[in-house]
Amino acid sequence: MLKSIALVTGIWRATLSLPDAELPFNFKVNDNAKGYTIEIINADEKILVDEISFQGDSVFIKLPVFDSEIRAKVSDKQMTGNWINYSRKTNQLIPFNAKAKVSERFIANKKDSSINLSSRYEVWFSPHNKDSSLAIALFNQTGKKVHGTFLTTTGDYRYLEGIVNGDSLFMSCFDGAHAYLFKAKVDGQKINGLYYSGNHWKEEWIATKNDTIELPDADNITKLKAGQNTVSFNFKNLDGSDFLFPNDEYKDKVTVLQIMGSWCPNCMDETAFLSPFYNRYKSKGFEVIGLSFEKTDDFTKAVSLINRTKVKYNVNYRLLAAGNRSLASQNMSMLEKINGYPTTIFIDKKGIVRKIHTGFTGPATGKYYEKFKDDFTTFIEKLLSE
Repeated sequence: MLKSIALVTGIWRATLSLPDAELPFNFKVNDNAKGYTIEIINADEKILVDEISFQGDSVFIKLPVFDSEIRAKVSDKQMTGNWINYSRKTNQLIPFNAKAKVSERFIANKKDSSINLSSRYEVWFSPHNKDSSLAIALFNQTGKKVHGTFLTTTGDYRYLEGIVNGDSLFMSCFDGAHAYLFKAKVDGQKINGLYYSGNHWKEEWIATKNDTIELPDADNITKLKAGQNTVSFNFKNLDGSDFLFPNDEYKDKVTVLQIMGSWCPNCMDETAFLSPFYNRYKSKGFEVIGLSFEKTDDFTKAVSLINRTKVKYNVNYRLLAAGNRSLASQNMSMLEKINGYPTTIFIDKKGIVRKIHTGFTGPATGKYYEKFKDDFTTFIEKLLSE
């Protein structure tokens, strides 16, 4: 890598400028014999970025897997530019600034706080709207620092990190695909706040402590249409050839269909789980097929995005270019509807659909993730034993 610019190594504080808020995150610049790398930090998550190039006084930081990049001018200990999310048709660009040697994510201006948010909360997004949705918040607080996530019926909000400041809560996440910001006021056991997703979405959320709240069963959200008990499709292999399912290659095998997209962080969490699981169980008659619905009609671009996923997660199972995301429900017409990404379809040795799981509770959810892994393993082993 040609280093036409010297980047200050160590911790940086970055901000994305939203219309009426500032979304901060941290990253670390490392320098080694092969050039610069960056680690984006969200609580316990460290995202390695190694596609970094320079031109004149500018740096180009291509985010891993996702179709987005940061373009910025470098001046002394600062970067100024934009984060560009190419997977979006609108609101692609958000102003980006970063300063070296600043470790705070959110800057606290109040010394003391009596708030302790370490608990489980019942959450409603857009609570006064007919389209309101339920979630569970899991917060862990040490001093002023707060880590946590939100569980929904279609997945989780991954690794959120922030602080309490007086009577206020601030949390954020940036992973190259999504930029999340949560701001809220805390009043006893109740929280009232705003949620921002990039510069294109903003909504109210409220939360109340509730240790017993549960979400609807993820195995009973997405269903086959009446009279259906099998799945069939014709999609493209990454070399452009047709792939029809079912076929003899998968006869008498337990097969998982992963409805996914390279733009979907929860899908990437599932892929990170499925890839080594497949390697362990393939010899026992287990198969996985990834049906990747992308945000493009361009087959060549879709294949490029899917291949980045394949390389990043060392995927050895078959990945298919299943078409544009907007046509996913139409192309999987045996389903009533695709309710979320990922959606995982479990097929037994006889080709019968035995279960459909909506969403993915990833590693940021702690015990929920561990339970998912245990349940997945138990169910696959049951199907293999039949």
